[in-house]
Amino acid sequence: MKTQRLYYTLNEFLKEKFGEKVKKIPLDAGLTCPNRDGTKGLGGCIYCDSKGSGTGFFKEGKSLEEQVKFFLEIFKSKKFNKFIAYFQSFSNTYAPVEKLKELYDIVFIDPSIVGLAIGTRPDCIDEKNVDLLKTYQEKGYYLWVELGLQSIFNKTLELINRGHTFEDFLEAYSLLKENNIPVVVHIIFGLPEETKEMMMETVKTLAKLKVDGIKFHALYIPKGSKMEEIYLKGEYKPLEMEEYVELVAYALTYLPPSTVVHRVCSEAKEEDILAPLWITKKMEVINLLRKVMSEKELYQGKNYPP
Repeated sequence: MKTQRLYYTLNEFLKEKFGEKVKKIPLDAGLTCPNRDGTKGLGGCIYCDSKGSGTGFFKEGKSLEEQVKFFLEIFKSKKFNKFIAYFQSFSNTYAPVEKLKELYDIVFIDPSIVGLAIGTRPDCIDEKNVDLLKTYQEKGYYLWVELGLQSIFNKTLELINRGHTFEDFLEAYSLLKENNIPVVVHIIFGLPEETKEMMMETVKTLAKLKVDGIKFHALYIPKGSKMEEIYLKGEYKPLEMEEYVELVAYALTYLPPSTVVHRVCSEAKEEDILAPLWITKKMEVINLLRKVMSEKELYQGKNYPP
């Protein structure tokens, strides 16, 4: 009897697509966000640090080409042969298309790079940059766009200083899907003032949209972020590992089996955050999730459609 798959991982998906393991190369192109540069606000999201949820390599003086070569050397030594260039830090469609093309083109310095993943915000997607992204598909590269949504509730989005609405997300999502560009959506569990029911409603809404991929994050407190102030005043209590794992376990049951689960938990270094420190123990979180799902007989798609 075939064992029930708990959830559809990115590793499984890429192995099916390319016939072998594929590694993502995290890149920092030195871009910014409209809620950082004053266009819509300053300071960014309340949980964002100076690295923009990335490596911080650009500020350290590493060019994109140097970053690509740096990671290729490391990952090839670990026997990976194929790679996806992942523009991770800040909003990677937030620049004139000429500038974006220049940045994207830089990464294809090695034939082992077979794809492009672009992390960005819903309000930084328009027809011009979508047309640019399609040119990479036409050249045969696998492509996906990652949209930071975090929550479907506009009240929450305002509270965390996102600077965009759920309606902005729907507009961007529709534009990308109309152009056959796969979309991976980021959501965060444990945002201030959100209930378990609200978190599940976000997942159920994305399930109805049949999103191509999803990334689950737990809210943590980076040093130097607005959340640090809130946390130190005693105005926020992070989720415990067990709470978070149970939320993700049930959330996965609402998703279609075809949605690729790119991530089940945030990652952070202990020296960069105040709390919760369990965030730094990625494999413990994954192992607990698999244990909980197995014991409770939960699996991705069990309650789909929600």
